[in-house]
Amino acid sequence: MAKNKEARGLVTLKCNVCNEENYRISKNKKNTPERLTLKKYCSRCQATTEHTEKK
Repeated sequence: MAKNKEARGLVTLKCNVCNEENYRISKNKKNTPERLTLKKYCSRCQATTEHTEKK
């Protein structure tokens, strides 16, 4: 059963403005090897900001 989940892994998204780690999402590392950049709501900034994948 582990073979189905090998390509997917959890990544942490961090706010570009305040550097707070807000979200943990799963992503397919084979299909998207580059870092994700998504617009998400940041509770510290109280605004929608860009969040990038933390290394």
